[in-house]
Amino acid sequence: MTYPSRTLVLPPQLTVSARRLRTTALRRGLRVVEAAASAVSEGPGRPGWAAGAEGEAHAVHVHAGPTFADVVAPALGIALLEAPADWLARLPRALTQREVRAMPIGEAYRLRRPAFVKSPNDKGISALVYADGSRLPGPDAVDPATVVLVSDVMTFAVEYRLFLLDGAVHTASQYAEAGLLRLGPPTAAALAFGREVLAAAGDALPSAVVVDVGRDTEGRWAVIEANAAWASGCYEADPDRALDTVLRAAGPVTDLLPHDRAFVR
Repeated sequence: MTYPSRTLVLPPQLTVSARRLRTTALRRGLRVVEAAASAVSEGPGRPGWAAGAEGEAHAVHVHAGPTFADVVAPALGIALLEAPADWLARLPRALTQREVRAMPIGEAYRLRRPAFVKSPNDKGISALVYADGSRLPGPDAVDPATVVLVSDVMTFAVEYRLFLLDGAVHTASQYAEAGLLRLGPPTAAALAFGREVLAAAGDALPSAVVVDVGRDTEGRWAVIEANAAWASGCYEADPDRALDTVLRAAGPVTDLLPHDRAFVR
């Protein structure tokens, strides 16, 4: 499938994953723009930016981290899709194998036990095991109302990234083993667990998103987290299928599916 009237916007410094997506986009006929966020956000005023070669409607997409995407998306009419901040916390225990709560960081300061704490949809709060709530960034650095995910500490033997599109696992990759980067193909068990997650909680996700899953040292499968596809590395996943997911997850507001309107960042 080719996209002769689409542009993929990328930041100037590309990860290995972003370079794979760039190569795939160019092969499929997309125009690729690599520039600083400030320069990209001025794009609509330049001739030819928002129109195809013969004046046809031109769609703009983005693949980048949240800081970059938050600048360019409003200027370029891009709708960024992401999971609800409390999606992981609302999953049944059978899918998480641990307690997960969404709470203001001001409440998390009262934790008096080790817990894994992270921001739901960006890297504002470093994803770490904190010895207790006093180790979290303080109110001088973070608004106490900022929502964080607080979960029991769980050790994963192997971890996988699933690119979900239209209610199916579109492509996937192993990305870690015993806490270390280890790339490889997904196992049948990982894909089966992904389908189980979609059957149980897929309706509460946008049509294009990434979900990380893993198997712990006792053999239990669990959801690790949900991530925005437009900000996620593809590892060893099929880059064509990963790009399909990115284009849907960060595309024109005018192309939004009715289901996805509730999931715009």
